[in-house]
Amino acid sequence: MATVSPENTWSYTLNLPNDPRSAWIARITLRGVLSSHELNELRDDAELLTSELVTNAYRYSDGPVELRIRELPEEGVRISVWDTNPDIPEPFDRPAIRPVAPRRAAETTYGRGLLIVRRCADNWGSHSFGEGWSGPGFRGKWLWCELGAKKPAGGARRRKVTPLVGGA
Repeated sequence: MATVSPENTWSYTLNLPNDPRSAWIARITLRGVLSSHELNELRDDAELLTSELVTNAYRYSDGPVELRIRELPEEGVRISVWDTNPDIPEPFDRPAIRPVAPRRAAETTYGRGLLIVRRCADNWGSHSFGEGWSGPGFRGKWLWCELGAKKPAGGARRRKVTPLVGGA
């Protein structure tokens, strides 16, 4: 029987404590994952978005954080962050349409990180799990964003070719 799942897909999960160092650890992990899958051209944007999502989870929840990094078709990546606070923050509480107009005053100190995610990501979304959603005590939310591989002007993304050792 044939399967409908794509071949050779990958996914990584990292559980992080509610700690100010979690964003740094998430960025290092993401950097390693992208490098090992030859997606270095996504690294700068993906690190920024991961840092903003994990920092938001640390600031506005009091429990652990889970980071998921998953391959997308056409050599992209989805970055998802789960935390224990079920409230969907601005601007993720609105549909994923552009342009995104900030609701906050320009002089505010907090609240710009997720706006950066929405402006820089190719796609984004959220899902809340309210109190008692899947059993007692389970609650929280997922915030996610996606980045597609940057393609050179001439067409498809070039992959590094590893030469065979010892001949053809």
